[in-house]
Amino acid sequence: MVQDSTSSHTLTTDPAKAARHVLQATRSAIAALEGSFDEALVHSWTKHVIQSQGRLVLSGMGKSGLVAQKISATLASTGCPSFYLHPADALHGDLGMVMAEDTVLILSNSGESEEIVRLLPSLIRLGVKIGAITAHPDSRLGQAADWCFTYAMPEGEGCPLNFAPMASTTLQLVWGDLLAACHMVESGFTLEHFAQFHPAGNIGARLLKVEALMHTGFPRVTPAADLMEALEAMTQGKLGMTTVMEGDTLVGVISEGDIRRALQGAQKMRSNPLSLNALQIMSPNPICTSPSALAVETAKIMEARKITFVIVKDGDTPRGVVHIHDLFAAKVI
Repeated sequence: MVQDSTSSHTLTTDPAKAARHVLQATRSAIAALEGSFDEALVHSWTKHVIQSQGRLVLSGMGKSGLVAQKISATLASTGCPSFYLHPADALHGDLGMVMAEDTVLILSNSGESEEIVRLLPSLIRLGVKIGAITAHPDSRLGQAADWCFTYAMPEGEGCPLNFAPMASTTLQLVWGDLLAACHMVESGFTLEHFAQFHPAGNIGARLLKVEALMHTGFPRVTPAADLMEALEAMTQGKLGMTTVMEGDTLVGVISEGDIRRALQGAQKMRSNPLSLNALQIMSPNPICTSPSALAVETAKIMEARKITFVIVKDGDTPRGVVHIHDLFAAKVI
């Protein structure tokens, strides 16, 4: 063991032991929270935030401030209007961003951070409701809060010097996710809402619905159409296929593969392929999906069946066509 020159705390020389200490300290703190958090208090806070006409303002200094920014981002992306306000900036004019109908959620392990304590009287004068995430409910922050979400660290921070924030910031993060999850459930947040807030990237692609990608002006011919008419429809449609429609009823589809098979069949029968009609060429009972189906699920079907398109039907009525190139373009595949 090496004695730290500025403290009586001893520092281990074993990195693995130091890592395990962090894990154990964090694990015990999370276990303590799991057995002690106040469900009624969480429900009260969630109900207030949902019913209020304002936004949720996150604030915190240092490491707590970084965690507060993450919590604010999570809440904003899951249906709770939220932004982060640096307490020092608030003391120098940015407090004007906060309105009386807003709710403030402040993170501070000690509950006694100078900037936080100086900010509290102004928030109280504004009449905003205050929530706190802190290890010290008896601190000035804890006493000023309308909701105090606390945590304990039975084995300390887990830091080799028991000084740097480690377990405490993890517990603050857990509290933020806990509150966000409860808000999502109580506000009725759905996958459809999530997709609205995440239109880009992998998340957006995973939540895209077929109706957002389908071609509504899809090619079509009648069952009596000859081969050349079918080819013309396929060329104009630029999807490598055409539907075969009898009125508003889907009879089948013609793909490039169907054309090749029809030509091969005509050659074997020594017949004129130009005499074939769409009914003779088409594949009946094509693979179909619904407009509300997730594009990613449709992609799985296309890959499993080794097909390049599916028909989109609303009940018995064809509404469009989705091609595999559309899925590639949207980064679904």
